[in-house]
Amino acid sequence: MQSLTDLLVFALHVPDGFLNAPVALLWWVLTVAVLAVAVRKTSGSLNERQIPLMGVMAAFIFAAQMLNFPVLGGTSGHLLGGALAALLLGPWAGMLVMACVVGLQALLFQDGGLLAMGANIFNMGILTAAVGYWLGTPLLRLFGGKPWGLVVTGFVAAWVSVMVAAIACSLQLALSGVPAGVVFPAMLFVHAFIGVGEGLITLAALTFIVSTRPDLVTTLTSYLDPTTTRRPVDGRTVGLVTLVGLLCAVGAAFISPLASGDPDGLERVAEDQGFLDRALDAPFSILPDYTIPGLDGNASTIIAGIVGLLIVFALAYGIAMLIRSRRQAAEEERSAPRPATGER
Repeated sequence: MQSLTDLLVFALHVPDGFLNAPVALLWWVLTVAVLAVAVRKTSGSLNERQIPLMGVMAAFIFAAQMLNFPVLGGTSGHLLGGALAALLLGPWAGMLVMACVVGLQALLFQDGGLLAMGANIFNMGILTAAVGYWLGTPLLRLFGGKPWGLVVTGFVAAWVSVMVAAIACSLQLALSGVPAGVVFPAMLFVHAFIGVGEGLITLAALTFIVSTRPDLVTTLTSYLDPTTTRRPVDGRTVGLVTLVGLLCAVGAAFISPLASGDPDGLERVAEDQGFLDRALDAPFSILPDYTIPGLDGNASTIIAGIVGLLIVFALAYGIAMLIRSRRQAAEEERSAPRPATGER
């Protein structure tokens, strides 16, 4: 049987037992409703270049989340990625990408509870993408698309997205019986430092992508300096970017054994504030704690990470293709000539 510590590997992934059933079900309803809107909104804006990029972004965020970095004394954090995904793909596509990542983590790796999955997707996917985009784009407009403005925007949007996710998680815990006066200060304090790491990673990724291929980032180019060089995009370019992105994700999986082994923000707060023992064991075990059963050592973590990032790439890519094909079918149906009706 897994230990409680094994269940709480990554920041803000709430395990079953932390939230009571009414709270968990309420956030399931909210999450499903918002994702339904996201599918509809994405259907109206998804272009050909975004389909593979959704898969690449999901794979990269999944792999990057395996790289915990140390913060404070004996605590770690990692990239959430919602703000980055939303700024590069748009808010609705970003939410779908994050839902794929968080959902796969719970179902395949038992990272986060099943009953709590709705809350986890809402906190780490929906809120971070919404805050990242709808805070980030006004900031870019305010700064006039200057390069330094992109740096400030990436950091601020990412940091605030982490804090909002921590507030939402704290609210859910408080509604489930954890004293609000205990959980809110503790969660916000530790995640203020984790958000700094999120901001630095986000601004670095944004700066690199926009400086090398700004033409691929349709959600940001209208806010950037119009003198920015934009290259023509074709299928070969998108394919090359997809391959490079996947190789970067695989590279992150290879160095994941070097990640900090310290407890993450939520686990540290739960341990310090005395509600860690509320966590429940997962009802099943597939690739628990990002390992391959029967295989020990770093190779187990690396292989599990590569398996996960390839699956989440295929999942996000497949969802994007399905949305795109449904929109094309609807457009063809609307444009098809209607049979003439006979006169009376």
